[in-house]
Amino acid sequence: MPVIRVPVNTRRCQLLGLTGSAALAAGGVAVGAVPVREALAPQSGAAAIGLAAVYFGLVLLIAAWALLGRTIRGPEAPSPRTLLLTLALWAAPLLITPPLFSRDVYSYLAQGAMVEAQIDVYTHGPSRLGGPLTAEVAPIWQHTPTPYGPVFLGCAAAIAEFARSELSAGILAMRAVALLGVALMVLCLPVLARHCGADPRTALWLGAVNPLVLLHLVGGAHNDAVMLGLLGAGLVAALGRWPVLGAVLVTLAALVKAPAALGLLAVALLWARRLDGGFPRLRAALATLGTAAATTAAATALAGTGYGWIAALDTPVSPQNWSLTSSLGRMTGAVLRGLGSGLDEFAVPAWHLLGLAATALAVLAFWKRHHLRRPVYALGLSLAAVAILGPAIRPWYVLWGLFLIAAAAPSGSVRLRRASAVLSGALALAVMPSGFAPDDNQLLIAVGGSTLGVVALWCAYKLTVRASRAADKAPRPPRDSSTGDSSTGARRDPRDTRPLGSTA
Repeated sequence: MPVIRVPVNTRRCQLLGLTGSAALAAGGVAVGAVPVREALAPQSGAAAIGLAAVYFGLVLLIAAWALLGRTIRGPEAPSPRTLLLTLALWAAPLLITPPLFSRDVYSYLAQGAMVEAQIDVYTHGPSRLGGPLTAEVAPIWQHTPTPYGPVFLGCAAAIAEFARSELSAGILAMRAVALLGVALMVLCLPVLARHCGADPRTALWLGAVNPLVLLHLVGGAHNDAVMLGLLGAGLVAALGRWPVLGAVLVTLAALVKAPAALGLLAVALLWARRLDGGFPRLRAALATLGTAAATTAAATALAGTGYGWIAALDTPVSPQNWSLTSSLGRMTGAVLRGLGSGLDEFAVPAWHLLGLAATALAVLAFWKRHHLRRPVYALGLSLAAVAILGPAIRPWYVLWGLFLIAAAAPSGSVRLRRASAVLSGALALAVMPSGFAPDDNQLLIAVGGSTLGVVALWCAYKLTVRASRAADKAPRPPRDSSTGDSSTGARRDPRDTRPLGSTA
């Protein structure tokens, strides 16, 4: 029996992804990270339908993204402009939903209000602010100081002053800031890819149209979008003729979230390439550090937050965090308790220290191997190691490294790109839309919604196969009568006006 190859084109992928995104957005209205006063009871029928719709849409969106990746490798690969249109199309339904998969946006607003009220956010948690906004912050972070830098806190304070007590206005403003970050990422990816010898279309597909970008940077409005946008812009500047601007932008990214500070290594190496004379790397490193110090002082003075963010970098990790080192620590602690050892309380801190040591070794190995020819790639691998081996992980943390790996991975790194795509698809399903841990009933509903999505995809596949077979079996149209007789194939004189079949 001949194999029927179902045609995959960009338009079908766009339609499938839009259907998934719309279903996801519709379900998120009921079960997303909605304000406390609007939250539905988890046992209600509307909440069950909403949760099933979210996971149904997630499966369709992930499938559409995977199929879109197939078209990039095909003979009719979409242009970068088409990929950007696809991203906008899939993101559109998520712009009008409540925050999805996390309640961090409420923490951002509360921390901005604290800065505006001149409360030290590096000493106190949002509970010190009080009021209705504090009630929206997840309980685990109520008493936790912020780990964010002055650049983001200054932006959050401006939004809090603009929104005042209007929660919806604050959420929309935070999402607009995240969208600006995503726009910067999208602008930088093709440029970085061309500088690094990678395919711009593959870079956009993996680094921008990625479901994690849609779900967490657009839907969740996370400040990681601002960090990555500034980091990408800084690297583009450093690869061009503006290393000073590159150092400034990368420093601003680090003053949103600290991991971006690793980008200063790449800026220094790229800067050294442009210097003549002796000791170019030392001179470039000193110039980069001087620019970063001046930028930090200026940004901190403008934000008025002080330098408490340095001490706040050791913000405590959620005890139920499912990072690799935290999970291994809990497992080790359980074994030690079972053996009656009193060392179980040291298991998690010990694994965190091992994770930090492994991160340092991995970063050193990446830079040693790639710093000369591929500093942007070394940076991407390093940020991926920081996210995966660190004491805390969230699905959107993976984008730190994935953004740059998509743009700078060597053309032969097919396995790495494939593994990154598989990891992205798996992590897209890992968090509940409310941002809270699920109970058994919610897990069952999520599995049911995902199963419905798989069934819908299978039915669509079978219908497409049937249509393809019918098209193959359909009789072909006869030849044009003006150029020949379909029965004999003989040529016909176009001046002959007699009916076909006439012999007179």
